[in-house]
Amino acid sequence: MEKRQELYAGKAKSVFRTDDPDKMVLVFRDDTSAFDGKKIEQLDRKGMVNNKFNAFIMTKLQEAGIPTHFEKLLSDTECLVKCLDMMPVECVVRNVAAGSLCRRLGVEEGTTLTPPTFELFLKNDELGDPMINESHVESFGWAKADDLAKAKELTYKVNHVLKELFAQGGMILVDYKLEFGLFKGEVVLGDEFSPDGCRLWDAETKEKLDKDRFRQGLGNVIESYEDIGRRIGIDFDA
Repeated sequence: MEKRQELYAGKAKSVFRTDDPDKMVLVFRDDTSAFDGKKIEQLDRKGMVNNKFNAFIMTKLQEAGIPTHFEKLLSDTECLVKCLDMMPVECVVRNVAAGSLCRRLGVEEGTTLTPPTFELFLKNDELGDPMINESHVESFGWAKADDLAKAKELTYKVNHVLKELFAQGGMILVDYKLEFGLFKGEVVLGDEFSPDGCRLWDAETKEKLDKDRFRQGLGNVIESYEDIGRRIGIDFDA
């Protein structure tokens, strides 16, 4: 597989074409940002940790019957993925109130949400990724209704699998975001799943183990990411 020109450079990842039009190389960088790019730092080992973390999670989801774009690891910071026609929306499930939900609705952080909530956000940095609904997605042609419904169904399936996985490691899956695209007509999970895009708390102490450590200046960000991974069986030295 030959890596060719760069297609896109995001806040923490870069995407490259390959000699196969159906495959791309995803490169995880050490860049870390928060607050719409207002806070940016380089964190040593972050690219490697998130790449291996994502590979582990995507494999677990595939084993549970959830289609993903992940193909295989190529190096410590690179993986091979399917080339998807991405939906420009983020699917968010919240099991516990935290972050923007608390600010928007004035609810107390840590409130258990029964059942979990499902939210949609438009992927648009200039607009600050505004919250939207299913009607917006269909009306503006961002995704077909059936495809969005499938993405929602898969988002909840991911929740069932990962809540149990992280619980076995003594953690609470507070919330997370997912992105989906189409591969030859099938709705497939894309992008990544790492501590950058979810909230995870220690089940006993409620210590924040995810990217909130970076947002809130708590320190030991990558050490915490590695701790999460080891709790669920990831060997970062392999």
